[in-house]
Amino acid sequence: MIFITAKFLIKPEHAEQWPEIAGPFTRATRGEAGCLWFDWSRSLDNPQEYVLVEAFRDGDAGAAHVGSAHFKQAQQDLPQYLVATPKIISQTVGQDDWSELGELAVR
Repeated sequence: MIFITAKFLIKPEHAEQWPEIAGPFTRATRGEAGCLWFDWSRSLDNPQEYVLVEAFRDGDAGAAHVGSAHFKQAQQDLPQYLVATPKIISQTVGQDDWSELGELAVR
């Protein structure tokens, strides 16, 4: 799978509304056949920072995502709400779901 983590620094006046602002893009991406997950979290240390954790079945699914109409629309709509260009880590990982964190096993 393609595993991606991206950090978005939102302008202070839009930070509270970010889930709604990014909502159409989020819903459309989650509806893609190759999307395994697309989840937002908000930083506990910086209320302007949102972290996106996303995964796609494979490179073809990732390419379909980047080529989609909703991705192109997000490229037009979302930057106006950002302080800076998002930071990203993207890796191909040899699994297709989350693994258990054995060091914190619940018994």
